[in-house]
Amino acid sequence: MDKIIAACGNDCASCPRYVAHPYEKTDEELRQTAKLWMKIGYRDHIVTNEEISCMGCKPENWCRYHVVKCCQDRGIRTCAACSSYPCDNMKDCFVVTKSFEPKCREVCTEKEYQQLKKAFFEKEKNLSKQVN
Repeated sequence: MDKIIAACGNDCASCPRYVAHPYEKTDEELRQTAKLWMKIGYRDHIVTNEEISCMGCKPENWCRYHVVKCCQDRGIRTCAACSSYPCDNMKDCFVVTKSFEPKCREVCTEKEYQQLKKAFFEKEKNLSKQVN
């Protein structure tokens, strides 16, 4: 499976929420993802399949770090192309993302953890590979 690197370094192709072609998910897969998100603390309740599914980042989507908007404003695809990379905003993003890793190791199956690791916990590594 090819990587699809988001502006922040997430690998969308590995994300259990990503539903853009050819990465469509069944209703049951999305339900399991919603349960997983609650289990690891990403949500405080099980959300609908519509809420959990993702077609990729857009500037109008909610993002704690406003990464896509920042990249769009700078005319770049990912933070790796930014002359300020890694800025304080992305450093905070890396720290907060990594803060979820211990909980994921604790409550996830090995398969779930490995998927989340590829999708989210390697964002800094993914972006570092793109830095010239």
